[in-house]
Amino acid sequence: MLGCVGRGRSRSGPPPGGGARAGRLDSARAARRRGLIQVRRLSASVRGAQVELELDRRRGVWGGCYCHYFHDDTETTKKADVGGALFKKRRIEEGIAHAALVFDGEQAIAWCEYGSPAELPRIYHRKEYDAGESQPAPWRITCFFVDRDHRRQGVALEALHGALDLIARAGGGEVVSFPNIVDPAKKVSSSFLHNVTRGMFEEAGFTFERRIGKNKTVMRKIVPPA
Repeated sequence: MLGCVGRGRSRSGPPPGGGARAGRLDSARAARRRGLIQVRRLSASVRGAQVELELDRRRGVWGGCYCHYFHDDTETTKKADVGGALFKKRRIEEGIAHAALVFDGEQAIAWCEYGSPAELPRIYHRKEYDAGESQPAPWRITCFFVDRDHRRQGVALEALHGALDLIARAGGGEVVSFPNIVDPAKKVSSSFLHNVTRGMFEEAGFTFERRIGKNKTVMRKIVPPA
């Protein structure tokens, strides 16, 4: 288990959604003050927390994605045949699925998916990205999800730092990701922000390199080994 210091940012003003939601947000903030927020590596033992976050509390998260979009089929398992949940379960059991899960106590509230290019080949604008790469980075970050009751509090950044810490423990190296360029004057769907924003990656020490597609970027960071 990887402990993660509380880096959350509190939302100003009363949260929308009524008293119950306000209570959960206040509880999350109190947990950060007490140092109860932790980041854990995705494994078979914590997979149930991911399932709960996606299905029970979030009603499927874009059709029960389980962040399996960026994976290819394996020799023995096809996503179309078994569905996202079982496909992801098998990859976790085989040790070829990686993510940092943020926990508030024993409740998963967010994750950040990371892995190698072989593990996560199905990135958006892949041809355009590959055309500008002479040697692909050994690590890439592809997807985030934060429970609705914990958004705009810095939880995604905690998940990103957690993933970088886990990469460091695995030997470190070059990390690339593809965050979005967002017009602050426009309302953006959360599904569009599956790879969050350029500004958040800059806050985590990534350097902007180039644009791919209309709104995607390539950003890079070298992570020293832990």
